[in-house]
Amino acid sequence: MSLHVDAGQPTRAPMPPSRRHVRQRPGRSFMTWLDLKAAPYLLVSPYYLLFLIFGLFPLGFTLYFSFFDYDLTGTVEWTGLGNYTAMLGDAAFWKAVVNTLAMFLIATIPQILLALMLANALNKRFKFQLGVRLGVLLPLVTSVVAVAVVFTQLYGRDWGVVNWVLGWFGADPIDWKAERLPSWIAIATMIDWRWTGYNAIIFLAGMQTIPKDLYEAASIDGASRRRQFWQITIPMLRPTMIFVVLNSTIGGLTLFSEPTTFYNGNVHGGTNSQFQTVSMFIFEQGFREFDYGYASAAAWLLFLLILIGSGINFLLIRRIGGNK
Repeated sequence: MSLHVDAGQPTRAPMPPSRRHVRQRPGRSFMTWLDLKAAPYLLVSPYYLLFLIFGLFPLGFTLYFSFFDYDLTGTVEWTGLGNYTAMLGDAAFWKAVVNTLAMFLIATIPQILLALMLANALNKRFKFQLGVRLGVLLPLVTSVVAVAVVFTQLYGRDWGVVNWVLGWFGADPIDWKAERLPSWIAIATMIDWRWTGYNAIIFLAGMQTIPKDLYEAASIDGASRRRQFWQITIPMLRPTMIFVVLNSTIGGLTLFSEPTTFYNGNVHGGTNSQFQTVSMFIFEQGFREFDYGYASAAAWLLFLLILIGSGINFLLIRRIGGNK
């Protein structure tokens, strides 16, 4: 049997299997769109829903009531910027701001420096490396109440270990809770003890992403370990430092647990508010004085303070390593 091929009719190649069915059923097309386009948004939607309910809504609610005189009796009276103007002239509020900034500076600067040195030490090879790295996180998982009990005993006026050590050098006993600067120092040490290890682990993670070739080339050129740390590690660690500093700024300016537990759960911050923070001031106005409008205004001023502090620290860290 002969196969006749017409020379005037070009032969058509068979259609590939993947293109035989161009048209898809509407149901299959919708499922493809759901799988490729909508599924990622559905998977991340629980976070945004929770943020909307427990984050964005409380922010808007607090901002709304900061313009009202709102108290426990149910009185809701529009005051406009009255709460803000009254707070700008409130000596107790500014005292809380000074306390917050002072404890933040006393705690954060040593904390970042200690975390950097600790991370640099942990970045070297030694025995039981994993156990030591995990051990620096133990203070973080310790209960705040337990930490407060220990540090209260350490800074006791009559039988405290710190006063006992200072007595070796002829110093008089210090009432760490009654005096302003000593109370700041005591609370700052509590903060550093809890969070230095956490920041050190974050710095360590950043250090391990730095290429080893840079250190090898620097060693060949004769650079010492100290110079390698300042010329290679610190500039390459800048993104991690920005994260740590911003995180520490937010935590330091919203300080609440440590000073509250240091004074047996009282948010007044000592007999004369000598270590009352802004967060404690907000709690006191809202849940002790039941002045919700005033507390809402204080919360938004604290938010503004955090933005200013975070912006200043961000600009300072960006200048490290010559990035201007």
